[in-house]
Amino acid sequence: MGGPRRAHPSSRPSLPASGSPSPPAQRREMGARGLPPALPAAMPALLLLCLVVVPSALLRPAAEAARGHRDDGAPSGGTGGSCSNSTAPRLWVFGDSYADTGNLGDLGRELTHAWYDPYGDTFPGRPTGRFSDGRVLTDFIASAMGMPTPVAYKLRRGAGPGLLARGMNFAVGGAGVLDTGNFQRNISAQIDLFQAQRPAAGGGARGCDAGVALVVVSGNDYSYAADKDNGTSAAIAYIPTVVRQLREQLRRLRDEAGMRRVVVTSLHPLGCTPLFTRALNYSGCDPLANAGAAQHNAALRSVLAGLDPTNRTFLLLDLNAPFAALVDAPAAAPGRFAEPRRPCCETLDAGGYCGQQDDDGKRMYTLCDDPTKHFYWDDAHPTQAAWAAVAEAFRPKIREFLST
Repeated sequence: MGGPRRAHPSSRPSLPASGSPSPPAQRREMGARGLPPALPAAMPALLLLCLVVVPSALLRPAAEAARGHRDDGAPSGGTGGSCSNSTAPRLWVFGDSYADTGNLGDLGRELTHAWYDPYGDTFPGRPTGRFSDGRVLTDFIASAMGMPTPVAYKLRRGAGPGLLARGMNFAVGGAGVLDTGNFQRNISAQIDLFQAQRPAAGGGARGCDAGVALVVVSGNDYSYAADKDNGTSAAIAYIPTVVRQLREQLRRLRDEAGMRRVVVTSLHPLGCTPLFTRALNYSGCDPLANAGAAQHNAALRSVLAGLDPTNRTFLLLDLNAPFAALVDAPAAAPGRFAEPRRPCCETLDAGGYCGQQDDDGKRMYTLCDDPTKHFYWDDAHPTQAAWAAVAEAFRPKIREFLST
Protein backbone atom coordinates (compact mmCIF):
# COMPACT_ATOMS: atom_id res chain seq x y z
CA MET A 1 0.00 0.00 0.00
CA GLY A 2 0.97 3.62 -0.33
CA GLY A 3 3.85 5.44 1.35
CA PRO A 4 2.62 7.35 4.38
CA ARG A 5 4.25 9.50 6.94
CA ARG A 6 3.90 8.56 10.55
CA ALA A 7 2.02 10.82 12.88
CA HIS A 8 3.54 12.06 16.09
CA PRO A 9 2.67 9.58 18.84
CA SER A 10 0.72 12.17 20.77
CA SER A 11 -1.72 12.72 17.91
CA ARG A 12 -4.17 10.56 16.02
CA PRO A 13 -2.44 8.99 12.99
CA SER A 14 -3.12 10.95 9.83
CA LEU A 15 -3.15 10.18 6.16
CA PRO A 16 -0.30 11.38 3.97
CA ALA A 17 -0.62 14.87 2.58
CA SER A 18 0.24 13.87 -0.96
CA GLY A 19 -0.42 11.00 -3.33
CA SER A 20 3.08 11.21 -4.77
CA PRO A 21 5.80 8.89 -3.46
CA SER A 22 7.45 10.09 -0.27
CA PRO A 23 11.20 10.23 0.28
CA PRO A 24 12.65 6.87 1.37
CA ALA A 25 12.83 7.79 5.04
CA GLN A 26 9.14 8.50 4.99
CA ARG A 27 8.06 5.35 3.15
CA ARG A 28 6.52 2.68 5.33
CA GLU A 29 4.93 -0.75 5.26
CA MET A 30 1.43 0.58 5.80
CA GLY A 31 -0.27 2.97 3.50
CA ALA A 32 -3.10 5.05 4.90
CA ARG A 33 -2.09 6.03 8.35
CA GLY A 34 -5.50 6.84 9.64
CA LEU A 35 -7.52 9.79 10.81
CA PRO A 36 -6.78 13.50 10.88
CA PRO A 37 -6.76 14.84 14.45
CA ALA A 38 -9.83 16.98 13.88
CA LEU A 39 -11.90 14.41 12.00
CA PRO A 40 -15.57 14.51 12.99
CA ALA A 41 -17.08 11.31 14.33
CA ALA A 42 -19.35 11.11 11.30
CA MET A 43 -16.33 10.67 9.03
CA PRO A 44 -14.48 7.50 10.01
CA ALA A 45 -11.21 6.95 8.20
CA LEU A 46 -9.90 3.86 6.55
CA LEU A 47 -6.44 2.59 7.28
CA LEU A 48 -4.10 1.31 4.63
CA LEU A 49 -2.12 -1.82 5.51
CA CYS A 50 0.56 -2.54 2.96
CA LEU A 51 4.10 -1.77 2.02
CA VAL A 52 5.65 1.20 0.37
CA VAL A 53 5.48 0.97 -3.35
CA VAL A 54 7.73 1.77 -6.26
CA PRO A 55 7.69 1.51 -10.04
CA SER A 56 6.75 -2.08 -10.85
CA ALA A 57 9.41 -2.38 -13.54
CA LEU A 58 12.02 -2.10 -10.79
CA LEU A 59 10.44 -4.55 -8.38
CA ARG A 60 12.72 -7.54 -8.77
CA PRO A 61 14.24 -9.30 -5.77
CA ALA A 62 17.99 -9.74 -5.94
CA ALA A 63 17.64 -13.47 -5.56
CA GLU A 64 15.19 -13.56 -8.43
CA ALA A 65 17.52 -11.63 -10.70
CA ALA A 66 20.29 -14.11 -9.89
CA ARG A 67 18.06 -16.94 -11.06
CA GLY A 68 17.23 -15.12 -14.29
CA HIS A 69 13.56 -14.67 -13.47
CA ARG A 70 11.50 -12.45 -15.72
CA ASP A 71 8.66 -10.14 -14.86
CA ASP A 72 7.39 -9.46 -18.34
CA GLY A 73 3.98 -11.04 -18.00
CA ALA A 74 4.81 -13.70 -20.56
CA PRO A 75 2.99 -17.02 -20.29
CA SER A 76 5.00 -19.52 -18.27
CA GLY A 77 4.74 -22.56 -20.50
CA GLY A 78 1.07 -23.21 -19.92
CA THR A 79 1.49 -23.62 -16.17
CA GLY A 80 -0.75 -20.75 -15.24
CA GLY A 81 -4.48 -20.13 -15.14
CA SER A 82 -5.73 -22.74 -17.57
CA CYS A 83 -8.74 -24.97 -17.10
CA SER A 84 -8.03 -28.49 -15.95
CA ASN A 85 -9.75 -31.76 -15.29
CA SER A 86 -7.56 -32.33 -12.23
CA THR A 87 -9.33 -32.78 -8.91
CA ALA A 88 -6.38 -31.29 -6.99
CA PRO A 89 -7.26 -27.88 -5.51
CA ARG A 90 -5.78 -24.80 -7.15
CA LEU A 91 -5.51 -21.40 -5.50
CA TRP A 92 -5.03 -18.07 -7.29
CA VAL A 93 -4.28 -15.11 -5.03
CA PHE A 94 -4.87 -11.41 -5.73
CA GLY A 95 -4.34 -8.55 -3.30
CA ASP A 96 -1.83 -6.75 -1.12
CA SER A 97 0.73 -7.27 1.66
CA TYR A 98 -1.51 -9.44 3.82
CA ALA A 99 -1.34 -11.99 0.99
CA ASP A 100 2.02 -11.21 -0.67
CA THR A 101 4.55 -14.05 -0.43
CA GLY A 102 7.40 -12.48 -2.37
CA ASN A 103 6.13 -10.32 -5.24
CA LEU A 104 7.42 -6.98 -3.96
CA GLY A 105 11.02 -6.66 -5.06
CA ASP A 106 14.06 -5.87 -2.96
CA LEU A 107 14.86 -2.17 -3.33
CA GLY A 108 16.70 -1.72 -0.09
CA ARG A 109 15.90 -1.84 3.59
CA GLU A 110 14.19 1.56 3.78
CA LEU A 111 11.74 0.81 1.00
CA THR A 112 11.12 -2.92 1.18
CA HIS A 113 11.55 -4.02 4.78
CA ALA A 114 10.11 -7.50 4.25
CA TRP A 115 13.25 -8.61 2.41
CA TYR A 116 15.43 -7.83 5.44
CA ASP A 117 15.92 -9.05 9.00
CA PRO A 118 14.07 -9.57 11.25
CA TYR A 119 11.27 -10.47 8.80
CA GLY A 120 10.95 -14.22 8.34
CA ASP A 121 12.68 -14.87 11.67
CA THR A 122 10.16 -17.53 12.75
CA PHE A 123 9.60 -19.06 9.31
CA PRO A 124 11.63 -19.98 7.37
CA GLY A 125 14.41 -18.33 9.39
CA ARG A 126 15.20 -15.71 6.75
CA PRO A 127 13.33 -12.93 4.92
CA THR A 128 11.15 -14.14 2.03
CA GLY A 129 9.22 -10.99 1.18
CA ARG A 130 6.39 -11.90 3.56
CA PHE A 131 5.24 -9.08 5.81
CA SER A 132 5.54 -11.00 9.06
CA ASP A 133 7.90 -13.08 11.15
CA GLY A 134 6.60 -16.11 9.28
CA ARG A 135 3.57 -17.34 7.40
CA VAL A 136 0.84 -14.97 6.23
CA LEU A 137 -2.82 -15.24 5.22
CA THR A 138 -2.12 -16.96 1.90
CA ASP A 139 -0.21 -19.75 3.63
CA PHE A 140 -3.06 -20.48 6.03
CA ILE A 141 -5.74 -20.38 3.32
CA ALA A 142 -3.72 -22.89 1.29
CA SER A 143 -3.32 -25.07 4.38
CA ALA A 144 -7.08 -25.00 4.97
CA MET A 145 -7.50 -26.23 1.39
CA GLY A 146 -5.05 -29.06 1.98
CA MET A 147 -2.50 -27.82 -0.55
CA PRO A 148 0.93 -26.16 -0.62
CA THR A 149 1.22 -22.40 -0.73
CA PRO A 150 0.99 -21.27 -4.38
CA VAL A 151 4.19 -19.90 -5.84
CA ALA A 152 4.60 -16.12 -6.02
CA TYR A 153 4.34 -14.81 -9.58
CA LYS A 154 7.83 -13.28 -9.44
CA LEU A 155 9.32 -16.59 -8.35
CA ARG A 156 7.52 -18.75 -10.90
CA ARG A 157 10.63 -19.39 -13.04
CA GLY A 158 12.26 -21.30 -10.20
CA ALA A 159 9.23 -23.44 -9.34
CA GLY A 160 8.61 -26.98 -10.50
CA PRO A 161 5.65 -27.92 -12.70
CA GLY A 162 3.93 -29.73 -9.85
CA LEU A 163 3.75 -26.57 -7.75
CA LEU A 164 2.84 -24.35 -10.70
CA ALA A 165 -0.12 -26.60 -11.44
CA ARG A 166 -1.56 -25.78 -8.02
CA GLY A 167 -2.01 -22.06 -8.63
CA MET A 168 -0.11 -18.80 -8.31
CA ASN A 169 0.05 -15.74 -6.08
CA PHE A 170 -0.21 -12.36 -7.83
CA ALA A 171 -0.72 -10.28 -4.66
CA VAL A 172 1.81 -7.52 -4.03
CA GLY A 173 2.26 -5.07 -1.19
CA GLY A 174 0.90 -1.68 -2.17
CA ALA A 175 -1.83 -2.85 -4.53
CA GLY A 176 -5.37 -1.49 -4.53
CA VAL A 177 -8.61 -2.19 -6.32
CA LEU A 178 -7.99 0.91 -8.44
CA ASP A 179 -4.75 2.67 -9.34
CA THR A 180 -3.37 4.13 -6.14
CA GLY A 181 -0.54 6.23 -7.52
CA ASN A 182 1.92 3.65 -6.20
CA PHE A 183 2.93 2.17 -9.57
CA GLN A 184 1.77 -1.24 -8.37
CA ARG A 185 -0.43 -3.64 -10.28
CA ASN A 186 -3.97 -3.17 -9.05
CA ILE A 187 -6.42 -6.05 -8.73
CA SER A 188 -7.53 -5.71 -12.34
CA ALA A 189 -3.93 -5.86 -13.60
CA GLN A 190 -3.25 -8.87 -11.39
CA ILE A 191 -6.21 -10.65 -12.97
CA ASP A 192 -4.81 -9.70 -16.38
CA LEU A 193 -1.56 -11.44 -15.39
CA PHE A 194 -3.54 -14.51 -14.43
CA GLN A 195 -5.25 -14.47 -17.83
CA ALA A 196 -1.87 -14.13 -19.54
CA GLN A 197 -0.77 -17.42 -17.98
CA ARG A 198 -3.37 -19.29 -20.03
CA PRO A 199 -2.03 -21.24 -23.02
CA ALA A 200 -2.55 -19.28 -26.22
CA ALA A 201 -4.91 -21.92 -27.53
CA GLY A 202 -6.78 -22.33 -24.29
CA GLY A 203 -9.69 -20.17 -25.31
CA GLY A 204 -12.15 -18.60 -22.93
CA ALA A 205 -13.12 -19.68 -19.45
CA ARG A 206 -16.81 -20.36 -20.04
CA GLY A 207 -17.69 -23.85 -18.88
CA CYS A 208 -14.33 -24.57 -17.27
CA ASP A 209 -13.17 -24.65 -13.65
CA ALA A 210 -10.02 -22.62 -13.02
CA GLY A 211 -10.08 -23.27 -9.28
CA VAL A 212 -10.38 -21.00 -6.25
CA ALA A 213 -9.52 -17.30 -6.08
CA LEU A 214 -8.53 -15.44 -2.91
CA VAL A 215 -8.96 -11.65 -3.06
CA VAL A 216 -7.42 -9.60 -0.25
CA VAL A 217 -8.16 -5.85 -0.13
CA SER A 218 -6.99 -3.78 2.83
CA GLY A 219 -7.59 -0.12 2.02
CA ASN A 220 -4.93 1.35 -0.29
CA ASP A 221 -7.56 3.00 -2.45
CA TYR A 222 -8.93 5.03 0.44
CA SER A 223 -5.49 6.20 1.44
CA TYR A 224 -4.82 7.37 -2.10
CA ALA A 225 -8.09 9.28 -2.23
CA ALA A 226 -7.26 11.03 1.03
CA ASP A 227 -3.75 11.83 -0.19
CA LYS A 228 -4.91 13.21 -3.51
CA ASP A 229 -7.65 15.42 -2.10
CA ASN A 230 -5.93 16.08 1.23
CA GLY A 231 -8.86 14.92 3.30
CA THR A 232 -10.36 11.81 4.81
CA SER A 233 -13.85 12.87 3.74
CA ALA A 234 -12.74 12.18 0.15
CA ALA A 235 -11.69 8.68 1.20
CA ILE A 236 -15.06 7.98 2.78
CA ALA A 237 -16.85 9.28 -0.31
CA TYR A 238 -14.68 6.93 -2.36
CA ILE A 239 -16.14 3.77 -0.80
CA PRO A 240 -18.93 3.29 -3.39
CA THR A 241 -16.42 3.67 -6.24
CA VAL A 242 -13.97 1.20 -4.74
CA VAL A 243 -16.61 -1.40 -3.90
CA ARG A 244 -18.26 -1.01 -7.31
CA GLN A 245 -14.93 -1.64 -9.04
CA LEU A 246 -14.22 -4.53 -6.69
CA ARG A 247 -17.56 -6.00 -7.72
CA GLU A 248 -16.51 -5.84 -11.37
CA GLN A 249 -13.24 -7.65 -10.65
CA LEU A 250 -15.05 -10.34 -8.67
CA ARG A 251 -17.43 -10.77 -11.60
CA ARG A 252 -14.46 -11.13 -13.95
CA LEU A 253 -13.01 -13.88 -11.81
CA ARG A 254 -16.26 -15.80 -12.00
CA ASP A 255 -17.48 -15.10 -15.53
CA GLU A 256 -14.24 -14.59 -17.48
CA ALA A 257 -11.55 -16.39 -15.50
CA GLY A 258 -13.70 -19.40 -14.71
CA MET A 259 -13.23 -19.44 -10.94
CA ARG A 260 -15.47 -22.01 -9.27
CA ARG A 261 -15.18 -20.29 -5.89
CA VAL A 262 -14.04 -16.78 -4.92
CA VAL A 263 -13.07 -15.87 -1.36
CA VAL A 264 -12.82 -12.14 -0.60
CA THR A 265 -11.73 -10.76 2.75
CA SER A 266 -13.41 -8.11 4.85
CA LEU A 267 -11.42 -5.33 6.49
CA HIS A 268 -10.19 -6.10 9.99
CA PRO A 269 -10.55 -3.56 12.87
CA LEU A 270 -8.09 -1.04 11.49
CA GLY A 271 -8.05 1.09 14.63
CA CYS A 272 -6.48 -1.76 16.60
CA THR A 273 -3.26 -1.84 14.59
CA PRO A 274 -0.16 -0.58 16.44
CA LEU A 275 -0.05 2.41 14.12
CA PHE A 276 -3.11 3.67 15.97
CA THR A 277 -2.63 2.07 19.37
CA ARG A 278 0.92 3.39 19.87
CA ALA A 279 -0.49 6.86 20.54
CA LEU A 280 -2.66 5.27 23.26
CA ASN A 281 0.29 3.39 24.77
CA TYR A 282 -1.30 0.27 23.27
CA SER A 283 -4.11 0.43 25.81
CA GLY A 284 -7.03 0.48 23.37
CA CYS A 285 -8.25 0.84 19.79
CA ASP A 286 -9.33 3.84 17.74
CA PRO A 287 -13.13 3.60 17.35
CA LEU A 288 -13.30 5.91 14.33
CA ALA A 289 -10.93 3.83 12.25
CA ASN A 290 -12.82 0.70 13.25
CA ALA A 291 -16.07 2.34 12.18
CA GLY A 292 -14.54 3.09 8.78
CA ALA A 293 -13.71 -0.57 8.32
CA ALA A 294 -17.26 -1.49 9.26
CA GLN A 295 -18.62 0.90 6.63
CA HIS A 296 -16.52 -0.73 3.91
CA ASN A 297 -17.54 -4.20 5.05
CA ALA A 298 -21.24 -3.34 4.97
CA ALA A 299 -20.93 -2.05 1.40
CA LEU A 300 -19.02 -5.14 0.31
CA ARG A 301 -21.56 -7.45 1.93
CA SER A 302 -24.35 -5.74 0.01
CA VAL A 303 -22.47 -6.05 -3.28
CA LEU A 304 -21.86 -9.76 -2.79
CA ALA A 305 -25.52 -10.36 -1.99
CA GLY A 306 -26.48 -8.84 -5.33
CA LEU A 307 -23.72 -10.59 -7.25
CA ASP A 308 -24.38 -14.02 -5.78
CA PRO A 309 -27.76 -14.31 -4.02
CA THR A 310 -27.35 -18.05 -3.41
CA ASN A 311 -23.87 -17.71 -1.87
CA ARG A 312 -22.58 -20.52 -4.06
CA THR A 313 -19.67 -18.76 -5.75
CA PHE A 314 -18.55 -16.02 -3.36
CA LEU A 315 -17.56 -16.14 0.30
CA LEU A 316 -16.99 -13.00 2.34
CA LEU A 317 -14.21 -14.15 4.64
CA ASP A 318 -14.77 -12.30 7.90
CA LEU A 319 -11.43 -11.14 9.29
CA ASN A 320 -13.03 -8.42 11.39
CA ALA A 321 -14.64 -10.62 14.03
CA PRO A 322 -11.68 -12.92 14.79
CA PHE A 323 -9.26 -9.97 14.80
CA ALA A 324 -11.51 -8.01 17.14
CA ALA A 325 -11.90 -10.95 19.50
CA LEU A 326 -8.12 -11.12 19.87
CA VAL A 327 -7.05 -7.46 19.83
CA ASP A 328 -10.01 -5.36 20.98
CA ALA A 329 -10.30 -6.78 24.51
CA PRO A 330 -9.60 -4.46 27.47
CA ALA A 331 -5.93 -4.10 28.28
CA ALA A 332 -6.55 -5.59 31.71
CA ALA A 333 -7.81 -8.81 30.10
CA PRO A 334 -5.56 -9.46 27.09
CA GLY A 335 -6.81 -12.98 26.47
CA ARG A 336 -4.87 -15.29 24.15
CA PHE A 337 -2.05 -12.84 23.38
CA ALA A 338 -0.19 -11.17 26.23
CA GLU A 339 0.43 -8.21 23.90
CA PRO A 340 -2.61 -7.88 21.61
CA ARG A 341 -1.74 -4.39 20.32
CA ARG A 342 1.99 -3.85 20.96
CA PRO A 343 4.09 -5.11 18.04
CA CYS A 344 6.87 -7.61 18.54
CA CYS A 345 9.12 -5.52 16.31
CA GLU A 346 8.69 -2.00 17.73
CA THR A 347 10.38 1.08 16.33
CA LEU A 348 12.21 3.41 18.69
CA ASP A 349 10.28 6.41 17.38
CA ALA A 350 6.95 6.96 15.69
CA GLY A 351 8.64 7.70 12.36
CA GLY A 352 10.68 4.51 12.18
CA TYR A 353 10.05 1.04 10.83
CA CYS A 354 10.73 -2.55 11.77
CA GLY A 355 14.23 -3.49 10.65
CA GLN A 356 15.51 0.09 10.55
CA GLN A 357 19.24 0.64 11.11
CA ASP A 358 21.36 3.75 11.52
CA ASP A 359 24.38 4.51 9.35
CA ASP A 360 26.56 2.30 11.54
CA GLY A 361 24.23 -0.68 11.23
CA LYS A 362 22.85 -0.30 14.75
CA ARG A 363 19.26 -1.38 15.30
CA MET A 364 16.68 1.38 15.63
CA TYR A 365 13.98 -1.00 16.79
CA THR A 366 13.39 -3.48 19.59
CA LEU A 367 12.51 -7.12 19.07
CA CYS A 368 10.48 -9.18 21.49
CA ASP A 369 11.76 -12.49 22.84
CA ASP A 370 8.65 -14.45 21.88
CA PRO A 371 6.53 -13.44 18.85
CA THR A 372 3.83 -15.93 19.88
CA LYS A 373 2.88 -13.56 22.70
CA HIS A 374 2.21 -10.71 20.27
CA PHE A 375 -0.66 -10.42 17.81
CA TYR A 376 1.18 -7.88 15.66
CA TRP A 377 4.62 -8.30 14.20
CA ASP A 378 5.17 -4.70 13.07
CA ASP A 379 2.95 -1.62 13.03
CA ALA A 380 0.57 -3.15 10.50
CA HIS A 381 0.99 -6.88 10.00
CA PRO A 382 0.13 -9.82 12.26
CA THR A 383 2.61 -12.39 13.51
CA GLN A 384 2.51 -15.94 12.24
CA ALA A 385 0.96 -16.92 15.59
CA ALA A 386 -1.79 -14.34 15.07
CA TRP A 387 -2.58 -15.60 11.59
CA ALA A 388 -2.71 -19.13 12.99
CA ALA A 389 -5.22 -18.00 15.63
CA VAL A 390 -7.36 -16.20 13.05
CA ALA A 391 -7.19 -19.26 10.80
CA GLU A 392 -8.78 -21.35 13.54
CA ALA A 393 -11.90 -19.22 13.10
CA PHE A 394 -12.08 -19.29 9.30
CA ARG A 395 -10.76 -22.79 8.53
CA PRO A 396 -14.12 -24.57 9.03
CA LYS A 397 -15.90 -21.95 6.91
CA ILE A 398 -13.38 -22.29 4.08
CA ARG A 399 -13.68 -26.06 4.04
CA GLU A 400 -17.47 -26.02 4.16
CA PHE A 401 -17.66 -23.43 1.38
CA LEU A 402 -15.32 -25.37 -0.89
CA SER A 403 -16.99 -28.71 -0.26
CA THR A 404 -20.36 -27.70 -1.72
